[in-house]
Amino acid sequence: MSKKKEKGINSDLEEAISTLLKATMADPEASLTDKTKILDRALKLEQLKLKMSDDEWGSGFMDDDDGDT
Repeated sequence: MSKKKEKGINSDLEEAISTLLKATMADPEASLTDKTKILDRALKLEQLKLKMSDDEWGSGFMDDDDGDT
């Protein structure tokens, strides 16, 4: 019997990114590049969560509201 895969962001991944973000930002030895990389990953995760929670995201992709046809 296979376990049904949960939809959404893996909670372990969310927690790992959050922990890494906090640790990197608090580390005085972390470079600006290191801090920027982890910020980028945290922001990407937030973007994915917003896309997943917005049922209408992308629904207007093929709509032609500007009348350029």
